[in-house]
Amino acid sequence: MNKNPLNHQLETAVKLRHCWCSEKPLPCSSRNSASMESLNTFTNPLNPPSPRRIPLKPFQIHHHHPKSTQRNLSSPISCKLKSSQKDTTKSSTKLISQKILLSENMPPPLAEEEDGVEAEKPLENDKNGAMGMWLKRLPRRVLSVLSNLPLAIGEMATVAALMALGTIIDQGEAPDFYFQRYPEDNPALGFFTWRWVLTLGFDHMYSSPIFLGTLVLLGTSLMACTYTTQIPLVKVARRWNFLQSSEAIRKQEFSERLSRASVQDLGIILMGSGYEVFLKGPSLYAFKGLAGRFAPIGVHLAMLLIMAGGTLSATGSFKGSVTVPQGLNFVIGDVLGPTGFLSNPSEEFNTEVHVNRFYMDYYDSGEVSQFHTDLSLFDLGGKEVMRKTISVNDPLRYGGFTIYQTDWSFSALQVLKDSEGPFNLPMAPLQINGDKKLFGTFLPVSDTDASSVKGISMLARDLQSIVLYDQDGKFAGVRRPNSKLPIDIGGTKIVIVDAIGSTGLNLKTDPGVPIVYAGFGALMLTTCISYLSHTQMEQQWLSEERQTEQKANFLRR
Repeated sequence: MNKNPLNHQLETAVKLRHCWCSEKPLPCSSRNSASMESLNTFTNPLNPPSPRRIPLKPFQIHHHHPKSTQRNLSSPISCKLKSSQKDTTKSSTKLISQKILLSENMPPPLAEEEDGVEAEKPLENDKNGAMGMWLKRLPRRVLSVLSNLPLAIGEMATVAALMALGTIIDQGEAPDFYFQRYPEDNPALGFFTWRWVLTLGFDHMYSSPIFLGTLVLLGTSLMACTYTTQIPLVKVARRWNFLQSSEAIRKQEFSERLSRASVQDLGIILMGSGYEVFLKGPSLYAFKGLAGRFAPIGVHLAMLLIMAGGTLSATGSFKGSVTVPQGLNFVIGDVLGPTGFLSNPSEEFNTEVHVNRFYMDYYDSGEVSQFHTDLSLFDLGGKEVMRKTISVNDPLRYGGFTIYQTDWSFSALQVLKDSEGPFNLPMAPLQINGDKKLFGTFLPVSDTDASSVKGISMLARDLQSIVLYDQDGKFAGVRRPNSKLPIDIGGTKIVIVDAIGSTGLNLKTDPGVPIVYAGFGALMLTTCISYLSHTQMEQQWLSEERQTEQKANFLRR
């Protein structure tokens, strides 16, 4: 059997320096010139020997240690260790696996341990190794489960179902509302009662633990899919792939042979078509539409932004509503209430709001078309910091909170009675069928201490006209506010001075709105980018001799 020259040189070196690991070194006379030449050649076996003799360094024999990170030229041998002590029970010679290392550093000291400890070490290492391998594989298993497509589809379906349920169930109402709406004696669908609503938090669906937990799970699945699938695809697409054989090119999905084309000409044509072209010797690689590979990652990130913004809006916002008569004030902090555990008030909550004026616009038919409120904002020092007239779909924004115009009401009616006054008569809402509003008030004209008080009734559907009835409930007439036209009812002269309305305002702070808008913008952009297809092209130029050789090889097959 032929020996490896490198192993033969190692064996020669070992015999010369310390033959068979004996306590007595071999006599120097045994080192002949041939061995010296072989040893000198061993110092650099990969290069041809130079005529200059290289001084030798002493060899060192080290025990093989599994944790050693030193990389040296080595070769395993077997040798016999002779001991001066005589042991009658055990053999005095043992075959021990050694390793010869060519190194200038001193070997590490050998740890002396008892036999029992040495016997237990491999077991402990095996246990630790098995545990380490299990811990390393655990994240991969978790990622593979989370990136499962059916799981992600189920999570999105659950989120959609919970959102639909939150639309059906009235949100933010008092418990009595749900007691009456979903009673236990007549459950919806045969089982759904108010206990389901209040126990599972469906009265505030979008901040309930079930909804937020599902969103977190869906976001985790999106991140796992991005890490395990989309990012590796991008890395592969960015890799320049120079195919080195025509067979590899023919195995592609689309391939064609151009006998008269050159790599340079094809590169120019591809560059004119928008390709990025790279040349390496006789091979060409070109691609375009790489942005399309990044689009799925952008879509996932946009969805994460939308969910994060929605979660922040549900758990870190303030909401409130108030109906304020014209001419009165209110403080922002007295109206707003927290919606979740992340809600944190700011200094702007001390801002005071004054309702300067409230008025409405009407259609030709007399129906209300729009209502407006003139608002002024004052800081703690009483300084006006902002003034704006708001309307429906035109809110006021200041200091992180927003004031919306949402409703209106009839607060009071100013009248003159026999040239006395004016008197402010409060207007009360009256319940009627339908969604029409009706307000009414009463002006006594007899002794109020009598058992039966008689007076004039006034009704209004809006702020532009008042209908009056006499003491017997008969129609007396219609007057407009500020018309200064008196009307005589049973000897009492009445003048409608003004109709004071109340503005219905909704106040809200929503820190998640900018994040949601950014997410939807990114989603639209990345969706458009995803339509860009990623195209790759490889070409290899072959000389006539190489083409003839490949044809011959193909025919031999």
